[in-house]
Amino acid sequence: MLEYAAYALALFSLGMYVVLDGYDLGVGMLSLAAKPERRREYGEIVATAWDANESWLILVGVVLWAGLPSAYAVVLPGVYLPLIVMLVSIILRGLGLEMHSAAGGYRRGWALLFGGASLAVTVCQGLVLGAVLSGPRQRNGTFHSGALDWFSLYGVLCALGLVVVYLLAGAAWLQDKTEGWRRPRARRTGRSLLLGTLIMALVLGLMLRSADPQQFHLHQPVRAVLFWLAVAVASVAGALAWYGFGRSPDWRPFAAVTTMTASGLLGLVAVSVPVVVPPGLTVHQAASPRSSQLFLVLGVGLCMPFVLAYNIYAWRSFRGKYSDPVESPVPPLPARAQPLTPAPAATGTPRTIVRRVLLTVLGILATALSQDVFGGVSDLIGPIGVTVLGCTALAAWIVGDRRDARAGCFDADAGAETLS
Repeated sequence: MLEYAAYALALFSLGMYVVLDGYDLGVGMLSLAAKPERRREYGEIVATAWDANESWLILVGVVLWAGLPSAYAVVLPGVYLPLIVMLVSIILRGLGLEMHSAAGGYRRGWALLFGGASLAVTVCQGLVLGAVLSGPRQRNGTFHSGALDWFSLYGVLCALGLVVVYLLAGAAWLQDKTEGWRRPRARRTGRSLLLGTLIMALVLGLMLRSADPQQFHLHQPVRAVLFWLAVAVASVAGALAWYGFGRSPDWRPFAAVTTMTASGLLGLVAVSVPVVVPPGLTVHQAASPRSSQLFLVLGVGLCMPFVLAYNIYAWRSFRGKYSDPVESPVPPLPARAQPLTPAPAATGTPRTIVRRVLLTVLGILATALSQDVFGGVSDLIGPIGVTVLGCTALAAWIVGDRRDARAGCFDADAGAETLS
C-alpha cells in the first residue's frame, strides 16, 4: 500500500499546484491585456504567495523521482524540451515579478516579461499534459521514441485548454482581490472564460479515448460512480461560478472554480487508476523499493504541513482587497558629532568557522549512514542514533553561537558606539 500512498502524495501535490499556481499564472496572462496602471497591481497581488504556490511543483518532482522512478524515467525523456522551456520561463517570470515589484513605478518591460513568461509556463505545462495523456512510447519500462513526440494535436489542445482554465482561475481571483473589476466586466469576462472551459473540457474529453491508448473501464461500478460523481460536482461548481461572477460575495467564483478544477482532476484519476503512464505502466510497476517508499512517505508527508501552513499564513496575512500601500518618506539620518572609530577585529571567528565546518561534516555523515540504514544495507548506526547525532549537532551549533554572541563575535558595531 505504500506505493499508493506515494501516488496519493504526487496527486495531492499536483492538484495543489494546479489550483494555487494556476490562479497566479492566470493573473499574469490577464495582465498582458490590462491597462498599464493595472499591471503593477496584478503583480503585487501575485507576489504575496507565488513562491509558496510553486513549492508544490517541487514536491511533485520529488515524489515521482523517489517514489515512482519508472514513471519518472518514461515521462521525463519524452518531454525534455517543454520542461526546460517551462523551467526557464518560471525563472524569468519570478525575475520579472520581483523586479517590477521592486521598481519605484510601472516598468513596461518587467510587466511584459511577467505576463509573457506566465503564458509560456502554461503552454508548456499543457504540452506536457497532452504528451502524458497520449502515452509516451516505451519499451521494457523505458522511453523509446523521438525527442519531438510530445508535439501533437491533442497536446496543442491541452495547452489551449489549460490556458483557458488558468485564465478562468485568474479572473475569479481578481474579482476577489481587487476593486478595479466592475461588476459588468467581471461577469462578462468570467462567464466567457467559463464557457471556453466547458467547450475545451468537452473536446478534450471526447478526444481522450482516441488519443489515450489505454482502455477506460467505466463499466466497473465503483469507477463509474466516482467518475460521474466528480462530473456532477464539477457541473454544480461551474453553475455556482456562472452565478457568482459579477455578484457578491466576491470569493464565491474562486471557490467554485477551485472545486471545479479539483473535481476534474479527480475524475481523470478515477478513469485511469492504477495506470500512471499510459498505456499500461501501473503504480505497482512504477514504484520504488519499499524502504524508499517508506522514507519518501515520511519525509514528504512531514514537509507538506509546513508548506500548507505557509500558504494559509500568506492568505491570512493578505486577505481582503488589495490596496496600494502609501510609503512614508524616510527620515534623514541624525548628524553625528564625530566619525565612528573603526571596530576592532572580531575574536573567535576562525574557531566559529572550524566548528561549523565540523558540524556540517557530521550532519552529512549522519545523513549518509541513515540512507544505508533505511535501505537495509548497513547496521553501523540506527535511526535512534541518527536522531541523537542530529540533536547533538544542533545543540552544539546553538550553544556555540550563543557563546560567540556573548563574546561579541557577531556584533558588527562592536567598539563603534563612540558617539558624543
